[in-house]
Amino acid sequence: MRVLVYDRTQKALTSAWRAGSVLYRGLRRIDASRGVASWDEAFAFLREVEGPIEELQYWGHGKWGEARADETVLSARSLSRHHAHRAQLDALKAKLAPDALVWFRCCETFGAAPGIAFAEQLSETLGARVAGHTYVIGFHQSGLHGLAPGARATWDPAEGLAEGTPESPVRAHLSRPWAPRTITCLQGRVPEAWFAYS
Repeated sequence: MRVLVYDRTQKALTSAWRAGSVLYRGLRRIDASRGVASWDEAFAFLREVEGPIEELQYWGHGKWGEARADETVLSARSLSRHHAHRAQLDALKAKLAPDALVWFRCCETFGAAPGIAFAEQLSETLGARVAGHTYVIGFHQSGLHGLAPGARATWDPAEGLAEGTPESPVRAHLSRPWAPRTITCLQGRVPEAWFAYS
């Protein structure tokens, strides 16, 4: 199963994400989709999905090391054994197919030092490939990087930063066609060469 989850609380953006989910289903890039208002709702939907999940895309807001569903945040803190999300992430791991991909199509989620830490820890926790962006994304989606379990991030923690430092990011650049590792929202695959393997 290829699954898409998107934030349904963001008014104009939700309309675009909903339309995109219809397009992706029509193009046979996804098998199921759901708009959610929280990560708890997202995890509940994923528990209902039948069959192994080969690919999970999340469309929503992000910041460095974070993917947001309305007011709830998935981050490195969510991976702690004592965090409420951890049991839900363990349940998701059990549903992932071998060589599954979890792709955050959110602004900056894999950017700066917090984004790299999140990417590395999440791939280990899920035992799956993960992908995300270092820039603010829209039609163009720049700074796309993938990481396999056990691999270290190979991208520059300053990639995409317009202001601040990798340890204290302030503002990210907008995606542009000429920025590193750029796709458009119409593209449905992470190029294999953009993954880091151990």
